[in-house]
Amino acid sequence: MSVTLRQLQYFQALAEHRHFGRAAEAVHISQPALSVQIRELEATLGGALVERQAREVRLTPFGRRVLDQAMRVLNEVRALEETARWKGGLSGRLALGVIPTIAPYLLPGALAALRARDIHLDVQVQEAKTVRLLEALKSGQLDAAVMALPVIEDGLVAEPLFEDRFLLAGTQAQLAALGSAETLRPTALRPAQLLLLEDGHCLTDQALEVCGQGRGHAQINMGASSLATLTRLVAAGFGLTLMPEMAALAERQAAPGMHLMRFTAPEPFRTIGLVRRASSVDDGWFSDLAEVLRRTGSQLIQTARADQPQ
Repeated sequence: MSVTLRQLQYFQALAEHRHFGRAAEAVHISQPALSVQIRELEATLGGALVERQAREVRLTPFGRRVLDQAMRVLNEVRALEETARWKGGLSGRLALGVIPTIAPYLLPGALAALRARDIHLDVQVQEAKTVRLLEALKSGQLDAAVMALPVIEDGLVAEPLFEDRFLLAGTQAQLAALGSAETLRPTALRPAQLLLLEDGHCLTDQALEVCGQGRGHAQINMGASSLATLTRLVAAGFGLTLMPEMAALAERQAAPGMHLMRFTAPEPFRTIGLVRRASSVDDGWFSDLAEVLRRTGSQLIQTARADQPQ
């Protein structure tokens, strides 16, 4: 009997989840079937891979060595699959991740552009927070992801796409009370005025940094789960927030009571980029995808600046 790729995939899942039930769920088989496959792998290799305990499993020293080898094999197989899939450039199937503060605004135009380019391209989209997308990228579930840069992770490559400036959003009366836009700086905002997204959104970290505030400030309200919710709270007069330029027009149209004001130069911004694994084969598909996303995002930004001139 020989070792199979499926057994290595099951062992990887077990090593990650440290529990037969959770690992079986992750790879979409029953727990008894997973247990059988692991025992067969142990029999083939001639040693125990895990210590079976009541609440979890732990890798044996032999299991840790096997896991290192298994990860190398599985990574090489993924690279081989990607080589075949991308042999014609941006074609076939594309698994693309996008963070929630970008997805609703960038995806409609980007997907239309990709479809116009190749009607047979199958695009699978996953919208999730940055941490989840990075995990999916590294595990091979995603080919690329759109997120705010920088990304400090080994084994990943990032391509900057465009700058997305921050505007100040509030009611007309709240913005008027702040005085002239010519002297408006993010650091001048009072913590009690700020409404931000809940923990886990990179936009919240960026907004806190721009405003010179710490995450633990008791007066900052960090509870909204989406920009759409945040927009309606702001339009109702509950506070101020930083609005990404690419989202500004859509959210202002959805909530007419929200008004926008530009900060004085230099305006704060975030850099949006496209990220992939360094090990993934790039015969032009990544550059082609980046160009489509860059063009779509730049058009959104230009429209926002025409609507909210500097």
